[in-house]
Amino acid sequence: MKKTLLFFCFVSSVLLLQAQNYTLNDLVEGRFSARGIRQMESAADGMHYYQMNPQNTAVIKFAYATGNAVDTLFDTRRARECTFDTFQGFLVSPDENRVIVYRDREQIYRRSFKANYYYHDVRRNLVRKLTQNPSKQMIPTFSPDGRMLAYVIDNNIWLTKFDFDTESQVTKDGERNKIINGATDWVYEEEFSTTRLMEFSPDSKLLAFVRSDESQVREYQFQTFDQELYPGFYTYKYPKAGEKNSSVELRVFDIDARTTRKMDIPLEADGYMPRITFTHNADELAAMTLNRNQNRFDMYFANPRTTVSRLVLREESNYFVDSEWLGSIHFLPNRFTYVSERDGFSHIYIYGNTGTLQKQLTTGQFDVTGLLAVDEQTNTVFYEAADESPLRRNIYKVNIDKGQPQKLSTRQGYNSASFSANGKFFVNRFTDINTPTVISLHDAGGKELRVLEDNQQAAAQAASAQLPKREFITVPAADGITQLNGWIIRPANFNASQKYPVVMVQYSGPNSQQVLDRYGTDWHYALANDGFVVAAVDGRGTGARGEEFRKQTYMKLGVTESDDQVAAARYLGTLPYVDANRIGIWGWSYGGYNVLMSMSRGNGIFKAGVAIAPVTDWKFYDTVYTERFMRTPQQNASGYKAGSPLELASQLQGRLLLIHGTTDDNVHFQNAVEYSRALIAAGKHFDMFYFPDKDHSIFGGNARLYLYEKVIDFFKNNL
Repeated sequence: MKKTLLFFCFVSSVLLLQAQNYTLNDLVEGRFSARGIRQMESAADGMHYYQMNPQNTAVIKFAYATGNAVDTLFDTRRARECTFDTFQGFLVSPDENRVIVYRDREQIYRRSFKANYYYHDVRRNLVRKLTQNPSKQMIPTFSPDGRMLAYVIDNNIWLTKFDFDTESQVTKDGERNKIINGATDWVYEEEFSTTRLMEFSPDSKLLAFVRSDESQVREYQFQTFDQELYPGFYTYKYPKAGEKNSSVELRVFDIDARTTRKMDIPLEADGYMPRITFTHNADELAAMTLNRNQNRFDMYFANPRTTVSRLVLREESNYFVDSEWLGSIHFLPNRFTYVSERDGFSHIYIYGNTGTLQKQLTTGQFDVTGLLAVDEQTNTVFYEAADESPLRRNIYKVNIDKGQPQKLSTRQGYNSASFSANGKFFVNRFTDINTPTVISLHDAGGKELRVLEDNQQAAAQAASAQLPKREFITVPAADGITQLNGWIIRPANFNASQKYPVVMVQYSGPNSQQVLDRYGTDWHYALANDGFVVAAVDGRGTGARGEEFRKQTYMKLGVTESDDQVAAARYLGTLPYVDANRIGIWGWSYGGYNVLMSMSRGNGIFKAGVAIAPVTDWKFYDTVYTERFMRTPQQNASGYKAGSPLELASQLQGRLLLIHGTTDDNVHFQNAVEYSRALIAAGKHFDMFYFPDKDHSIFGGNARLYLYEKVIDFFKNNL
């Protein structure tokens, strides 16, 4: 009997080894992931680019056309009076006479950081510290003539004039958690994706900046442990839905006169100013504003000397104006580009500087998904579009005066591009569901000049490991009419006559997409190795299918999205190889929120679910994001209640694993604590795990591997 058992175990082990050519650790460590290239920073002429060398000791100038190095602008080994060997990043002046490098980078929030910056005079080959101030610096910004640099220290703006080797303080009222000059507060950085609201005029005589007063914004505090005997606390300003925001005003500093003027911008006290920039005219400072509900966008041109402003463009929406498109406004002489959804899809429009609509540049039943560059010399606009399918992207160019778009991408799949200044060259990144990213360099006409990374090694590794293939599917939505895009992965050694458990992975947030014709080897491939079917479905509210599809979750977040995940689970349960009684769901952040909503509204369709860092009531989340889709709790009490896992805790069905980082500055640990309280009150048993001193990404050390091991074990034990 013992010999028979040993023989059986040996055979099972051999079969298991044959099936498992990869491990979770392989996936987490990126064994099959596509490799990127070192960052290429375009020179002002658009014909050259800069890169750090692999040793991080030099800034080298290359020609786009040939890829050959043409100059070394900075080298720590050769620069005079250089006191360091390596650096972490750089910035080159438009005239290439100066290079700024930084060391000792200290992250603040998701995007912002401060560091010790050093100034290199290229002509003198001399290095010195940017400032004698002991505090680190933020967001250095060159003047267009390259002769000055503005930067922020401790919420105040400073200005260095290189010709005179002088440094002066522009503002003096900056104070942490009170007044911010030039930089942005937490919510602007997180939800408007901006860390700098500070711009020089095109003649380099003026410096415009936004002054944010967050004095009335309530503070949020969380405990930090850090293996200390007496743990500390971190405190910062975080405006929650319905609470007070920072008040903002636009100011202009006259550099020669050393005077500061406040611009007269008609902005409500609780409105937003996510972007400022000068047109080609130094007398036209564009201030882009949104009302608090974010359903009205106004762009004003302010005269920096008279302070008087005039309304140039206004757009109002029955839902909300997508602030991500504010970065697509490019100013040409006497006109500008703008992306609007006014015809039901996002398209490019051309306006004159008087605010007169000149033409709609792109048309069709598809979304433009990115305005990438503008060549002012040829009046050409370069853009990305989901014209073939919501799952794919193509790169186009179109002449403003002649029309007739020309496709620049040549391969069907997911193309993304980054352009040099003025659109002279672009780096294209192509991928499809089976092809790791191929990175290539092209001229403005689309001609491929060379391949920068073919990722054949990643492709070979994936083939050798016999990674299962993702297959696209369509799934009926909860309305019984709409067809949803999805993909499915079948387990290793799939046998169509067997019944398998399913784990649905999803995010489901507004304008997001998980189902794309794009290569990926995420952690869930390990589930397939353990005998699970894995599926993803993009429900209503996700991206690249027009405004009506994208915005139909407005004022009722969580309801339609969870209904569609429930409908998708029911559909999957009808497949002959799926065990309808063993369906699970997983998600992170908004995806974690939708796990809780789906398990509470699904009438038991989900046997188990894992929610990582979920919002559990929108009243806990920030103003800008929440109110964009829900308005305030005071305006939409019924919508907040219907979309609250806290309110639905008694309806939760299925086994739940709740995971959160204790120092999450985005979705606060408070969400998990209060949801736990609600589940306990409702008599709902669940599992919970926290990661000490980890933020929203739960990254670093062994955290990611540990997290995914826990998730996989949970599904193995509960499905």
